[in-house]
Amino acid sequence: MHLWDKGGKTRESLISFTCDNDRIYDARLAPYDIVGSMAHAVMLERCGLITAGEKESLLAGLVRLLDEAEQHDFSIGKESEDIHSWVETRLSDLAGEAAGKLHTGRSRNDQVLTDLHLYIRHQTYLLAQDLNALAGSFLDLGEKHIDDLMPGFTHMQAAMVTSFGLWFASFAESLCDDLHVLAGAASLAGASPLGTAAGYGTSLPVDRELTASLLGFKRLIVTSPYAQMSRGRTERQVTGAIASAANTLGRFASEVILFMSPGYRFVTLKDDLTTGSSIMPQKKNPDLFEIVRARCNRLQAVPGEVALMTSGLPPGYNRDYQELKAVLFDAFDSISELVQAINGALEGLVVRKEILNDTRYNDIFSVEEANRMVREGVPFREAYREVAKKAGSGTFPIPSRAEYSHTGSIGNPGIELIWTRLSGLMGSFTPGTSPRELCNTIR
Repeated sequence: MHLWDKGGKTRESLISFTCDNDRIYDARLAPYDIVGSMAHAVMLERCGLITAGEKESLLAGLVRLLDEAEQHDFSIGKESEDIHSWVETRLSDLAGEAAGKLHTGRSRNDQVLTDLHLYIRHQTYLLAQDLNALAGSFLDLGEKHIDDLMPGFTHMQAAMVTSFGLWFASFAESLCDDLHVLAGAASLAGASPLGTAAGYGTSLPVDRELTASLLGFKRLIVTSPYAQMSRGRTERQVTGAIASAANTLGRFASEVILFMSPGYRFVTLKDDLTTGSSIMPQKKNPDLFEIVRARCNRLQAVPGEVALMTSGLPPGYNRDYQELKAVLFDAFDSISELVQAINGALEGLVVRKEILNDTRYNDIFSVEEANRMVREGVPFREAYREVAKKAGSGTFPIPSRAEYSHTGSIGNPGIELIWTRLSGLMGSFTPGTSPRELCNTIR
């Protein structure tokens, strides 16, 4: 079924080229399209555009369609062009003539944009939950290894003493920033485009504020033309937030790989998290972290892909936007899988606690020696020059951790502060955004 069918004949190869893949992606949007249609039906009845009986028939049919769409094997067949035509066709079987009135006052343009905003809002909430859980795992490890010292590096040279507690906590703090970016991107999807129609509004007396409220949107996309202008912009911000999280995960994976290498040996992986070589019996490879690193780097390219797909387009809706679905869905799938992979692997990451027994790291305590002299009243530059003369001698004593007191140091990693920040950030994301929860609210 083609909602734009006027009785002419369009080449089947064209329909196949433009629709076959899109139907696959539209199956994901089905639950969101259905609850958006439920809110629209309620609004149409309130505005006197359909009867109360027609509204009830539509809502009853849409609830049944939601049950179908939530099945694991749900798909949209070739008899329908997209999710919108599938809903209208199936609804005709369930609600009769009332189904033909459901499209009153809206276009597929504002309909798919509403679907995407509902999808993004829900998926960012789920991703935030996963990122929060991972940050919590990092903080737990930070607490566990708060007293386990390790060398810190600058310019790939051993530089100063640090701790595994700080190392783990630093990635939790990085995820806090990623959540902040994600919350900003999610807020763009918190605006309702429903009722903007094809980008120029409608002469029918629709109530946009009502549908926005029913669907839990915090505000409207006010001007109808901007609804279409926002296509690509929202996806770019969301994929940018995903890329930010990917940067954090990729960096952690890269450091694990480095710290496992023979020149470091700071950490090891349990055997069930390594693979082997077909020719070298001794090999235990960190393949999981290498794949994570590669996939994270791919994700960091996605915002650029979105920008290239949408730059320089003329005003109004363009079919180019359809291609953004694949990019957006794949990005959410990939980052969710990566977060869960890292979180699952953390319990198999084993920290070596005796690293600083290796005398090659003695010189990293030269800074501590200079600071000791400063506390005794020696000017820092004088202490620096005096200690520099002893560099390489291996005579610097290992200080106690208690000498560090400022926030963000070995003695005071600030883990509680990060926990507090995480809790506050999670309040930026809207719960109750799943299609089923929205359905229950609207009904």
